[in-house]
Amino acid sequence: MATVEMSESSFNEVIDGNNLVIIDFWAEWCGPCRAYAPVFERVSDLFPEVVFAKVDTEVEKALAGSFGIRSIPTTIAFKEGIGVFMQPGALPEESLKDLIGKLQDLDMDEVRADVEAAKSDNTA
Repeated sequence: MATVEMSESSFNEVIDGNNLVIIDFWAEWCGPCRAYAPVFERVSDLFPEVVFAKVDTEVEKALAGSFGIRSIPTTIAFKEGIGVFMQPGALPEESLKDLIGKLQDLDMDEVRADVEAAKSDNTA
C-alpha cells in the first residue's frame, strides 16, 4: 500500500479506522527525512495490511506540536487506536520491518491493562 498524507483533519479517521498505523513526521528541508522516505515507502509495500502515513510538520504544525515533535524524522505507531511506539530519527529498513512484526504481535489486552493501571496509579 502506498503511503497516505495525514492531516489534522484526517488524523482521527485514519487512526480509528485502521488496526495498525505507522506515521512518519517529516519536512521537505530535512535531509534525514528525504533519506528515510524511500525506506518508509519500500517497507509500506511489504505490509499492505498496515497504513503508512506521512505528516509534513511544516504544513501540520498543530498536529506535530500535539505530539511534541522536536526532531524529524520521527516515527509513531498506533495499534487499535492506542499510541504504542514513538522514536525520533530515521529507522534502518530492517529495524522498521522488525518493528512492524513486533507491533503486529503486540497483545493489546495487555497494553490496555497497562494503560488502565497507569491511570489508576496517577489518580491515587
